[in-house]
Amino acid sequence: MSESSKVEFDASEDDGPVSDDETALWNAYKTGNIPNARERLFSFYANFARNIARRHHRTQSWGDIELADVFQLAYAGLLEALDRFDLDMGTPFRPFAVHRISGSIRDGIARMSEMREQVSWQHRMRRERLQSLVGNADGQAGSMAAIEKLAELAVGLALGFMLEGTGLVANEGAEQDGEISAGTAYDSLVWKETLTHLHRQIASLPDREQTILRQHYLNGMNFDQIAALLRISKGRVSQLHHAALMSLRRRMKEQGHFRMVR
Repeated sequence: MSESSKVEFDASEDDGPVSDDETALWNAYKTGNIPNARERLFSFYANFARNIARRHHRTQSWGDIELADVFQLAYAGLLEALDRFDLDMGTPFRPFAVHRISGSIRDGIARMSEMREQVSWQHRMRRERLQSLVGNADGQAGSMAAIEKLAELAVGLALGFMLEGTGLVANEGAEQDGEISAGTAYDSLVWKETLTHLHRQIASLPDREQTILRQHYLNGMNFDQIAALLRISKGRVSQLHHAALMSLRRRMKEQGHFRMVR
């Protein structure tokens, strides 16, 4: 058995009985009764796609491919499978999707050069975030002082790093919430309270902004793939990402969790 077919066979072991929630999501997606059904389906199967990616990474990587890059290829295959799957075929989704996800991964790896990527996945993700904040600031009215632009950028980046340390961002194998150690018990308590407020404010954001933060920071999707998921432009994703972080900044500042030092 070839390595690639072995990967596909192993991945199919994740298939199990179709749950009522799964069936309800597909029916909602088919009928259009729930506007964000496609996004919810993606999140439902995202871990399934990552499991396939891990198996390909183990068998097809010689230390020159980042697992996060293979995740991106798996997400592309998952999006294609969601769009092509026909609920009326009577075939479970996972066996249908595994071939497309594996194919996307194999094709993507084949397209990579020996250098693979000049810039790591994490650097690319953070560069996207930075560009979304800088690009928006550059387009603002000239009356906004340079220090205000810098403060906005700094807080936006700080929120991004905070999101990476909360339960919203489940780094594989990492402890959540408590993973950032504080020097004192007081510091630890303040940090946990801040994260609790951050979670609450995220939950109050518009659905689309929540989706962008969740997919970007939780699933590690880049802006191109989020744009494909939401069927909007990458520029619009960047704008909404910026708006979400700035809204969080304003709300957290109002509650005393951020202090602007001049």
